[in-house]
Amino acid sequence: MEIPCMESENVGEDYVIRVLDQPSEIDAGAWNALLARQPGGAGGPFMRHDYLAALDESGCAVAATGWGLQWLTLWRQDQLQAAAPLYLKSHSRGEYVFDWAWAEAYERHGLAYYPKGLVAVPFTPVPGPRLLALDARARAALLQALIAHCEQLGLSSLHLLFAAEQDIAACREAGLLLRQTVQFHWQNPPGTGYADFDDFLATLKQDKRKKIRQERRKVADAGVTFDWKRGSDIQTEDWDFFYRCYERTYLEHGNRPYLSRNFFARLQQAQPGLWLLFIARNAAGERIAASLLALSDDSDRPEAAYGRYWGALERVDCLHFEACYYQPLDWCIAQGVQRFEGGAQGEHKMARALLPVTTWSAHWLAHPAFSDAVERYLEQEGEHIGAYLEQLESRSPLKSDA
Repeated sequence: MEIPCMESENVGEDYVIRVLDQPSEIDAGAWNALLARQPGGAGGPFMRHDYLAALDESGCAVAATGWGLQWLTLWRQDQLQAAAPLYLKSHSRGEYVFDWAWAEAYERHGLAYYPKGLVAVPFTPVPGPRLLALDARARAALLQALIAHCEQLGLSSLHLLFAAEQDIAACREAGLLLRQTVQFHWQNPPGTGYADFDDFLATLKQDKRKKIRQERRKVADAGVTFDWKRGSDIQTEDWDFFYRCYERTYLEHGNRPYLSRNFFARLQQAQPGLWLLFIARNAAGERIAASLLALSDDSDRPEAAYGRYWGALERVDCLHFEACYYQPLDWCIAQGVQRFEGGAQGEHKMARALLPVTTWSAHWLAHPAFSDAVERYLEQEGEHIGAYLEQLESRSPLKSDA
């Protein structure tokens, strides 16, 4: 759908707005080139056209599952100037920034909260660019176009989740409500980095060092060993095994997995170099667990690794910690990777030396009274987040001289 020519009052430039309802309506190269231009980098593979297209084409994030695709793009003379992955959401699952209380408040007052507008990567709480733009002017125009589109559709709200710094700056300038959440990330020291895992452990307080060694020893004493594969070395049978583990773990918790085997098959074809697989074997050499990480790029030394998916067929004490934290950290140290992001929430990650960082989302609500109420709520929540971060800092696992 094309909306002919919009002029932004604040930006003063003309754009043609096109709203897309399937990824094939935009050239993948143009989308990825725009993503590559964003300050601070792409934030991993998740905003790439092939990743988002895989979610759509596999049926994982489509209107039938509550993710109505309405990507909004800005053009000038048939040149892509800005783009955002907008979804019309009929629920709040798979987002990791929780607004259930807001939806309940709307319902109590007889108002519809759903559908709402969402700019995010489905099922992926990894910070990164959300408003892809050639420059700040185009970014501001894109944000204005998103709000106008949500108003035209009569949506209750618009939410940008885990947005990059430049996106949050644009949202702040436009008067959107900002919200903080806390994640836990590991950092390799700048320069030479850690020499090995023991060098890393030496920076931790004695009790944390002891706990990690005890947890790793339990897995080793159970006869469990690991190997890893990256890129095209991950064969189809490896992806099959990973998915068997991943699906089993979801089902054991009473849920169907968000992502299908077909989705991962598309990733294997489209971006193999951006994935790293750890496989655990028992004492008999049988494969019993797997964890899958995303990488920021396909170089020999990617900047970042992202803990994403895991599953197990057998129960071994502390196997989750080994597969999802210690093996990835060992790999990051050996490869000189700068950062490991452990995903959403999870204060237990701090005991494994993943330290708290602030992530941001931005929110626009159409109803003035509810917008005012949410603004007051976010002010109070922000104070609690600040106090929580101070509390976490006082409990740092690092030695004072580290």
